[in-house]
Amino acid sequence: MGRRLTFQAESCQKGIPLREFLRRQGITASLIREVKYRGDGFWADGKPVFTDYLLQGGEKISLELPPEKDTDVLPQELPLHISYEDQEAIVLDKPAGMAVHPTLTIKEGTLANAWMGELRRRGETGIFRPLNRLDKNTSGLVLCARDAFAASRLPKTCQKKYLAIARGEMPLGPGRIKAPIDRAQDSIIRRRVYEGGKPSLTEYRVLAAAGGYSLLEVEPKTGRTHQIRVHMAWVGHPLAGDDLYGEDKALSRHALHCGVLTFEGMTGPVEVRSPLPEDMRRLAQKTGLV
Repeated sequence: MGRRLTFQAESCQKGIPLREFLRRQGITASLIREVKYRGDGFWADGKPVFTDYLLQGGEKISLELPPEKDTDVLPQELPLHISYEDQEAIVLDKPAGMAVHPTLTIKEGTLANAWMGELRRRGETGIFRPLNRLDKNTSGLVLCARDAFAASRLPKTCQKKYLAIARGEMPLGPGRIKAPIDRAQDSIIRRRVYEGGKPSLTEYRVLAAAGGYSLLEVEPKTGRTHQIRVHMAWVGHPLAGDDLYGEDKALSRHALHCGVLTFEGMTGPVEVRSPLPEDMRRLAQKTGLV
């Protein structure tokens, strides 16, 4: 079985159905069903209860997460950098060129394969639950949940900041780009700024500008596909190395790196940082950005 969760009911919650109490604790409806039919059920002060049980107020409610379902992701012994780990969360630092998870055309060599290989090495079971997905050629931090409860709780508190190198010398200081994004009509991959697209907001701070490039810290406030790359190209500063939204050849991939992840951990706020990867650092040094 999985992790045991315990919640303390308050006296003011007397009369609340257990199902509603659990939802308030962040237990999803699907996980409630899983515990009911695949787990050992729900307990109030050590006594089994059903989801229509009415709280008396003051009791301890507990449940055990059901065992993980089987996965078809192949475990592989691959280089894996673990930046942070606790009972709920893992933060992995993904290199550029590695896909996060297998696709129809990529079955092996992904971050998912690497994590499953690490679990096998430890003699543990589990599945791969990435909560933020990076493009294959975007490097940096990926937050993963250890179980279904963590997967529902962690995204609500997770914030990401990226380091990027863009073409052109931009004014130092803060900026924001608010422009809707939609799929490009002539491509299934490309996105574009389009009036009828989904609302999209990117905030950034230019940290340095030199040698025809700018170093930025970027925080997307919405989660559109290729958002940072599309927005930067739209304002005339495509990312270095981005051959999809620009023509820069300074790098063999777009210069985008998830450098900061913050989230609410089990005992308080957690901040994980990852420095500029080697290829972006060399470009930054060459152009005088650092």
